[in-house]
Amino acid sequence: MITLGIDAHKRTHTVVAVDELGRQLGTKTTRATTTKDHLGIVEWADQFGIDRTWAVEDCRHLSRRLERDMLAAGERIVRVPPKLMAHARDSARTYGKSDPIDALAVARAALREPGLPTAFLDEESREIRLLVDHREDLVAERTRHINRVRWHFHEIDPGWAPKERGLTAFKNLDLAEERLCGNDTTLGRITRDLIGRIRELTTEINKLASELDERTSDSAAHVRAIPGVAALSAAKFIAEVAGIGRFKSKAAFARHNGTAPLPVWSGSHERHRLSRTGNRQLNAAIHRIALTQARHHPDAIAYLERRTTAGDTGKEAIRALKRRLSDVVHRAMTADLAAASTQASTHEPLAA
Repeated sequence: MITLGIDAHKRTHTVVAVDELGRQLGTKTTRATTTKDHLGIVEWADQFGIDRTWAVEDCRHLSRRLERDMLAAGERIVRVPPKLMAHARDSARTYGKSDPIDALAVARAALREPGLPTAFLDEESREIRLLVDHREDLVAERTRHINRVRWHFHEIDPGWAPKERGLTAFKNLDLAEERLCGNDTTLGRITRDLIGRIRELTTEINKLASELDERTSDSAAHVRAIPGVAALSAAKFIAEVAGIGRFKSKAAFARHNGTAPLPVWSGSHERHRLSRTGNRQLNAAIHRIALTQARHHPDAIAYLERRTTAGDTGKEAIRALKRRLSDVVHRAMTADLAAASTQASTHEPLAA
């Protein structure tokens, strides 16, 4: 079995082939602009035989086109988390950092960790990821404009301030524009322009939210059924998880999202501490669900009461609830995946 590690970049890709013992067999650097360039890597690898596995650093914004072309050619690809690659580089005999060194580190990390997720293309999760990221960019841009408008009003009309967090509502934007009537100063004109941009951004943000609501109502029906999960949270799960099937268990998913506590041993006493590793976007989404359920969901409220009665602090009880919610999300996303697979098989055309 030959393992080929790839260090992917915007303009070039570097490949290093290693055998079962991690010994380097060859290296190649090629352009990363066309499908022909990507298939040229496959042709170069034929000299080492067809019993091979490709290992790519898990940075899909750089490797997506490469993965698409190689998967279409029938190749098998595994994704290597960057932290595993760093450890492999530290243990190498060659010092420094270069594309061949990084590609060799990717290959050796894949040899050392046999259970890495296999790459696949999921257009649905990618499109939702693009929509979620675009909406968050627009929200950040709107927030900058809102902050600037509030500072301008502090100078224009110190006795009046826009309602805190209220400039995302059109009625409050109308009220702010009314306060600027008759103000023909440069500052007043700039403030009116910013209010107009906030209005446009809010319209676009609302449209994206409606689209995500529509797209997740079917693809994430089980996730949406979890108390405290709305359309945006469901879309965040789909975007960040990128295929629940790549996790071998609910514990692996909890480790990935940072809700699994880390063991801390001191002598014969076993303790745990808060994990600050993992995907922080997923962790934040689960945290929001936990806070919502802690206020409104009877089962979560009863669970938190049991934890605090047993001696947990409020924060410790919330962390325990987040760990349980991670399993709930894992089950729901697994159910959504099974439903999607069943629906796809039902709509497959019959053979002629």
